[in-house]
Amino acid sequence: MTINEAINHPSVTIIDVRSEGEFAGGHVSGSVNIPLQTVPDEVEAIKAMPRPIVLCCASGNRSGQALMYLQTQGLDGLYNGGGWGQVQIHKM
Repeated sequence: MTINEAINHPSVTIIDVRSEGEFAGGHVSGSVNIPLQTVPDEVEAIKAMPRPIVLCCASGNRSGQALMYLQTQGLDGLYNGGGWGQVQIHKM
């Protein structure tokens, strides 16, 4: 599945790993805010979320870190969407 297919999948979960303040300043409609530093505390909740899961942040750096961490926890069906603005552009 390509990133665009993942973003537009009917059961996609979009997780924005920016801070609460950044998220409040703008985000993809329907996305969930789980700041990067809280991802380890939310692994079980993330495991229960519908797939695919697209992670985003401001530039793709923090979402890439979250992706690598979650993969080490055995999660699959994850994609790094990069910056939230890019995800927003590709979401239909």
